Amino acid sequence: MLEETQPDTMEELLRISGLSHGPDVWLGNAQEIIAQGIATLSECVCCRDDIMNYLISMGCAPKLSFTTMESVRKGKGLKPEMEKEMNDHNVPNWFMDSCRKIKYMFPKGHAVAYVTMSLRVAWYKLHFPSAYYCAYFTVRGDGFDAATMLLDPDTCRARIREIRNMDKPSAKDKEQQTSLELVLEMNMRGIRFLPVDLYKSDISHFRIEGGNLRCPFTSLGGLGESVAVSIVSAREQAPFVSIEDLSQRGHVGSSIIELLRQHGTLEGLDETSQISMF
Repeated sequence: MLEETQPDTMEELLRISGLSHGPDVWLGNAQEIIAQGIATLSECVCCRDDIMNYLISMGCAPKLSFTTMESVRKGKGLKPEMEKEMNDHNVPNWFMDSCRKIKYMFPKGHAVAYVTMSLRVAWYKLHFPSAYYCAYFTVRGDGFDAATMLLDPDTCRARIREIRNMDKPSAKDKEQQTSLELVLEMNMRGIRFLPVDLYKSDISHFRIEGGNLRCPFTSLGGLGESVAVSIVSAREQAPFVSIEDLSQRGHVGSSIIELLRQHGTLEGLDETSQISMF
């Protein structure tokens, strides 16, 4: 929608937000009107308020203009008395056709809230990228798994293409694709993920470390929050002297130990707490 409409004002962004919500508002409707040069983005029916305000500006009765807006935004189309009023005041046919197709319309107030929040997020993403990605993956990184996501850009692209080419990608595949796209974007901006560390990783929050992001314990698929809490609690009492010590004091089972081992988190730790005298 952005590519087809090329917005350059706040008002046009609000209109696009309205067009993107509700069936038959953009596809088969405003998209064709704009592409054929019948009307511009600023003239199209984008939010429910546009209907009432435009009809009043054309001289239609305010009450009937409001009723028309309510009928269209609920997907009920135009009633005969509404069409008569619009014809009597020379409302263009394309405008009336657009109203007939709409099944639901977004209120402009919601569009303002959406766009304002989007601009705020975009500002942080541009000026404070590490903080943005840190917050994103902490809150929204459902498809992120540190065991498989510490990838270089070429591998990210290959995996994204693989998912896009699937006939029927699962919900998990789609979540992973979204995460991979953010991982790729982040990497291209010079920000990298740091692997889970026994002493530096948080329980469930990503942390900014030297401009990069340190993965939390729960970012490893299969490592739940209760185990992560146990590990953090144990490390605060004393450093781990061995993998055996981690297992005992952190209450970490063998499957999680193996997961941490494969991730490289246990490098440098002895297997047992026993000291050989020879």
